[in-house]
Amino acid sequence: MNKRLFIASLAAAAALASGCTVTGSGGGDPAARRRAIDADIDSALSTLHQQVPGSQDLAGRAAGVLVFPNVLEAGFMFGASRGQGALRVGGNTVSYHATTSGSFGLQAGAQSTAVFVLFMTQESLDRFRNSSGWTVGADASVTLLSVGASAQMTTATVQQPVVGYVLSNRGLMAGISLDGARVTTLNL
Repeated sequence: MNKRLFIASLAAAAALASGCTVTGSGGGDPAARRRAIDADIDSALSTLHQQVPGSQDLAGRAAGVLVFPNVLEAGFMFGASRGQGALRVGGNTVSYHATTSGSFGLQAGAQSTAVFVLFMTQESLDRFRNSSGWTVGADASVTLLSVGASAQMTTATVQQPVVGYVLSNRGLMAGISLDGARVTTLNL
């Protein structure tokens, strides 16, 4: 195994375990953290809409959009991910959230992704907003739209209660799952 990859994986896992934020600047000032998260979300949404045809229309139809602009995933045998984001309703931020997940298995490396969860029905949005902690797969299934999905956005796709996108630095990711990701409210 490449020694640099191993060291980078361990460093990233240690940073995740320490509970670091991945939203960049903002420090401990809640107002500054909110501004930093909102700016990252604006940038992530812009990238999504530029790279994925039909995503802007689909997001416009959603009752709410949960965005985690920088989810850091790292692991070596054990993996973890952590990110901060916000829920937007009608284009306005209504609450701030953190996401975390863990995994075990053959894995090594680190990456940053942007995660977009679109609540397509008011009922699914209300269920999320009324939860004290929401877990993908347990509290709701998320239908992930992948490469080429824009051509397949049919009425059936839009009728799914919760759909999502995951972007890496290289674009829309395929063959991944958000199952097990836990979302909690941040007190900002």
